[in-house]
Amino acid sequence: MTTPTPSSMAGRRKLVTGVAAAAALSGAGWAWWRSQKPSPNDVALQAFWALQLQTPDGAPLALQQFAGKPLLVNFWATWCPPCVRELPMLSAFAQQQPGLQLLGLAVDQAAPVQKFLARQPLAFPVAMAGAGGSGLTRSLGNVQGGLPFSMLLNADGNVKQRKMGELSEADLQAWARAI
Repeated sequence: MTTPTPSSMAGRRKLVTGVAAAAALSGAGWAWWRSQKPSPNDVALQAFWALQLQTPDGAPLALQQFAGKPLLVNFWATWCPPCVRELPMLSAFAQQQPGLQLLGLAVDQAAPVQKFLARQPLAFPVAMAGAGGSGLTRSLGNVQGGLPFSMLLNADGNVKQRKMGELSEADLQAWARAI
């Protein structure tokens, strides 16, 4: 058995230090590279803001017009009982929160939505997400794809809250404090 010499021990220390430094630089480089790639959520939000949908009456509605202020988006359908139950509460909430915009996106066809809105006017705009609305909700974080689905976006356009299922008054009050 040979006894290590001071020069061989110094060489090992240099080698270990060099490997550690290379690993640290590699990790830092990888972290920087990852931070430069948009996350799937960022891509979905960019696509969301770029959408131009139609109102139930066929008028164009660009979602970009809602950018810059907090926005609560509610995906709903006329055939969804929890959706229909929560809409009057959302309408009242829209009137109580002047600093918060609300937008209803109907995952439905125009005729039933028009009929519903004639019976139950809402204090916020509604646009047609149509059959593609389920896919849109999934891309925005609604893994199950169920309705109703709501999300709260802050003034910067980033998601602050999401909920699949019927909203409650307590949910709305908490969300209002979160913006």
